[in-house]
Amino acid sequence: MSHTPHEIAAEFPDKAEKIHQLKMTNAHFARLVDEYHHVNRQIHRIETEVEPTSDQVLETFKKQRLHLLDQVAGMLRA
Repeated sequence: MSHTPHEIAAEFPDKAEKIHQLKMTNAHFARLVDEYHHVNRQIHRIETEVEPTSDQVLETFKKQRLHLLDQVAGMLRA
């Protein structure tokens, strides 16, 4: 597992099997998870100053990550 904070597996440690199952059987869920990982890694690069940017850009990415996380959580609850 990566040392990047906020990975999906770390956010839902008790849902690992369901996450795997949905990624394999639900294209929409798989796309959401992929997009979440992309945004999360971008945030990590900004926060670690690998790719510095404005606070506004960082805030936008964080809102996007939260929105994606809410969608993933909703699908895991269903």
